[in-house]
Amino acid sequence: MERLRKASHAGSWYSDNPTKLGAELDGWLQATGLAKSPDVRGVIAPHAGYSYSGRCAAYSFANIDPTNITRVFLLGPSHHYYTPKCALSTATAYKTPLGDLPIDLEVIEELQATGKFELMDLQVDEAEHSMEMHLPYLVKVFQGCRVKIVPILVGALNSQSEAMYGKLLAKYVDDPKNFFSVSSDFCHWGSRFNFMHYDRKHGAIHESIEALDKMGMDIIESGDAEAFKKYLSEYENTICGRHPISVFLHMLKNCSTKIKINFLRYEQSSHCKTTRDSSVSYSSAAATKVDT
Repeated sequence: MERLRKASHAGSWYSDNPTKLGAELDGWLQATGLAKSPDVRGVIAPHAGYSYSGRCAAYSFANIDPTNITRVFLLGPSHHYYTPKCALSTATAYKTPLGDLPIDLEVIEELQATGKFELMDLQVDEAEHSMEMHLPYLVKVFQGCRVKIVPILVGALNSQSEAMYGKLLAKYVDDPKNFFSVSSDFCHWGSRFNFMHYDRKHGAIHESIEALDKMGMDIIESGDAEAFKKYLSEYENTICGRHPISVFLHMLKNCSTKIKINFLRYEQSSHCKTTRDSSVSYSSAAATKVDT
């Protein structure tokens, strides 16, 4: 039976007009000046409203060469629903204003059979925006290609669970037909986020935020999941996709294919200058296969 997840954030977080949305995405993708590469096997991209992070996200998705890819795994954090596990979608397809993306039900069944995943109902699925904000870009980039998606909601995992899911999903990285779209914003700074870390040696507040984010980005690029955990524990940076990123780092550590993450773009929603200000940071990265 068909169960469609509606594009619940279309018309508010991004345009629900297919012509306008398509033109916007085309413009941002072209503006990056990046070439498509068949070696790009995954991305880390933001998930805010497109007026805030759409341009930054293009720096991830512009790298994708869709030719040989038939399946995209989505790893997104859970903002509203608490689970200490990862949860699988119960939908059969995700709708977007640009077209629908069918879910790979065989892989969902395979993952469910491990006994390590829970299922999220359609209500939880539609309330969450972290994976939905990647979908229009994926439809645009994979236009004319037959591609299925495997959406995985990553809950509030402890270190052991992050490593366990990373090992479990690592085998999928070794299939070159698979692609991985990891969803995360970076620092949420300001009193409304209960996070106001400020190291004055870097200059203005926004420069301190950038230094803190870039420290985390450098560790992610190193591929060291344990060092990333230590960084989060020490600085408590409010990276909302820290669990999906950690799972992805463990996947790359446990697969046979050598893949390197490189950040290509960094932006902030605004430049904080006083403690009354607030901002969210956005970063885009490509995970590229390298020769061993």
